[in-house]
Amino acid sequence: MAEGWARNLHFDKINAFSAGISTGPLDPLAVKVMKEEGIDISGQETHALKDFLQRKIDWIITVCDTAARQCPTFPPEVNVICQRFDNPPELARNLEDEEDKLAVYRRVRDEIKTFVEGLPEKLLGK
Repeated sequence: MAEGWARNLHFDKINAFSAGISTGPLDPLAVKVMKEEGIDISGQETHALKDFLQRKIDWIITVCDTAARQCPTFPPEVNVICQRFDNPPELARNLEDEEDKLAVYRRVRDEIKTFVEGLPEKLLGK
């Protein structure tokens, strides 16, 4: 969701890629709640973080505790921001009603949007 917001809100300032400790298919509920906002993330891919170890990158932004703990060490010139959000699949795991699950995803989606809206200023240190 963060990549989708970054590409939508700051396409001219941020070249965003999603990466994770492990890769997998996109979460259909995340795709659904982003589509509600007019953003189609269905074509996005989750890349393995290790694929970025040899690339020139300026920033790593982790969005959950697991990623922050397991993030590999990058060269000192790579800046890291640890911004924690609840993990929707984890919170929705025991909910049976899809609407209750979607409510969790919508809340986190909106929290991520608020964070990403201010991201250029955070990256520039303003």
